[in-house]
Amino acid sequence: RVRLSEVKIEDVLRAKHSLRWVDPVICQHSTIREAIKTSIDGGLSGMMVIDQVDNKRVVGLVTSRDLLRILRGSFKESQLTDEQIMNQKVGEFMTPVSQVIYGKPDETIGMCRTIMAKLGIKCLPILSKKGRVEGLITAKDMNMYGMDAKDRGGKKSFLKDISGRVGLSSNTSMAEPPPYLQAHLAMEQNPLFSNIAVSELPHPFKTHDGCGMNRRDYGPHDLATDPELSEDSHFVQNVKLPDEKGNKTREVTYFGVADGVGSWREYGVDPRDFSHKLMEECSNIIVEASDQGPNKIGEDKFRRMITPAEIIGQAYERVKADNIIGSSTACVGLFDNIRHQLHFSNLGDSGIIVLRHIDSDIAGALKRNRTTPRERRTSDLRVAFVSQQQLVSFNHPFQLGWTGDESDVTGASFKNATESCTTSIHIRRGDIIIMATDGLFDNVEVDDIASMALAWEQRHGFIRGGDITAREKRWAMGNSLSPISAEFTSELVDELCQKARENSLEKMKDSPFAILAKENDIMYSGGMPDDCTVIALHVVGRRADDILGQDNQ
Repeated sequence: RVRLSEVKIEDVLRAKHSLRWVDPVICQHSTIREAIKTSIDGGLSGMMVIDQVDNKRVVGLVTSRDLLRILRGSFKESQLTDEQIMNQKVGEFMTPVSQVIYGKPDETIGMCRTIMAKLGIKCLPILSKKGRVEGLITAKDMNMYGMDAKDRGGKKSFLKDISGRVGLSSNTSMAEPPPYLQAHLAMEQNPLFSNIAVSELPHPFKTHDGCGMNRRDYGPHDLATDPELSEDSHFVQNVKLPDEKGNKTREVTYFGVADGVGSWREYGVDPRDFSHKLMEECSNIIVEASDQGPNKIGEDKFRRMITPAEIIGQAYERVKADNIIGSSTACVGLFDNIRHQLHFSNLGDSGIIVLRHIDSDIAGALKRNRTTPRERRTSDLRVAFVSQQQLVSFNHPFQLGWTGDESDVTGASFKNATESCTTSIHIRRGDIIIMATDGLFDNVEVDDIASMALAWEQRHGFIRGGDITAREKRWAMGNSLSPISAEFTSELVDELCQKARENSLEKMKDSPFAILAKENDIMYSGGMPDDCTVIALHVVGRRADDILGQDNQ
């Protein structure tokens, strides 16, 4: 008997279409009103957007989630009337065909579920070898596959599976949060703060004249340490921006990294120029937004906080306007200390990880340490989040770029800010946020980063013996150890940068880069020498200059 996860998607599509055929398409010039009606009438989670003239040519994808986001954004920020909002064209908001993620008919349910879970998508177009979309698959389609008609309907099925589950009593209420969350929820009434530090090292064999491939090319010099040699760039900005109502300002932290593409050196272009200018303009845009203050754009509408994707997009346009030749990856984050949210956009192979302590009894979705005996383990620092990286192929990341010709921007490598992976994460007090270029992630395993962060916490007393309860008691008394955090967060990023440097020079042990290379049939061993930039935010409950015993304001 074949397991459900091993069933081919083409079989699921065949079963779906045999039961009910609905053509999941809509014209790019259809209105939002028409798209909503088509989605509801057809029971569609998504629709392929087709060209108005050639109704077989696919130009994009729009989902029911996209339609809700369009309405939310338009009602919240637009000066349009309700009628004008509903009459906007689908083609203005669709995911363009070049960015659509797809599955293949011969792939399994297990593979498609994995893709959908990793990317957080509700439906997956299935593309045949002939380049035709055979249909769209949803989680519901995969779950229903193999169910007999008698299992889906009929009196017996209803009595067995449904009748005892229909209707809530008039006394139904919402449960209290589980005990392991109550302490965190209580603290969410107060703002969080972060102590931030940056460390960077250039490629170990880099000089002002170029970059050696190995130690022999580099010569008998000390390894490079001058950050000015690095093709990486970064920025950090703490600013006050107006809230959504425009009544007052709140403090937010923006930060970002960019990794210049070194191959431009072969064309006589300094790879540092593009990445450094991109981060400089990101910083400028944020400062300008802060200086403008609450700026009215309508009777009751105020300027909102600028998003990371908008920052990358505007900075990219400025770099092109200045005719800076080159390309780079980009990752920009925004820490909102009032809402306890981390928002970020990442294009390429830089990224963000979030480290968090988990309760010893409730591990949730985070993987527990299985090497230490349970009786000796009262808490664990675990990787709570890893950002999605974007690659054209192995060691060929998505990148922003400019050759001096606008027509070259639409190539396979060059992307724009709208194609970045954009998401938000809820942040808790005590979390450690690490943003870095690939110089870190290509040479240090994520679990090793977590181990180094835990050792740093224990060394400075943030966690003693892994006891989360003692830490929360200390927090309840108002002691966040924020001055110590502010002083020593730089120590953590320096250690991570140095570890990446050491591993990159390793010849006998395969790095994450080498392991991934072999998985892609490329023979590579040892470390991956590269520029490395690391930004760390240690999330605390008080400002570093706040005196113990004073209320957080």
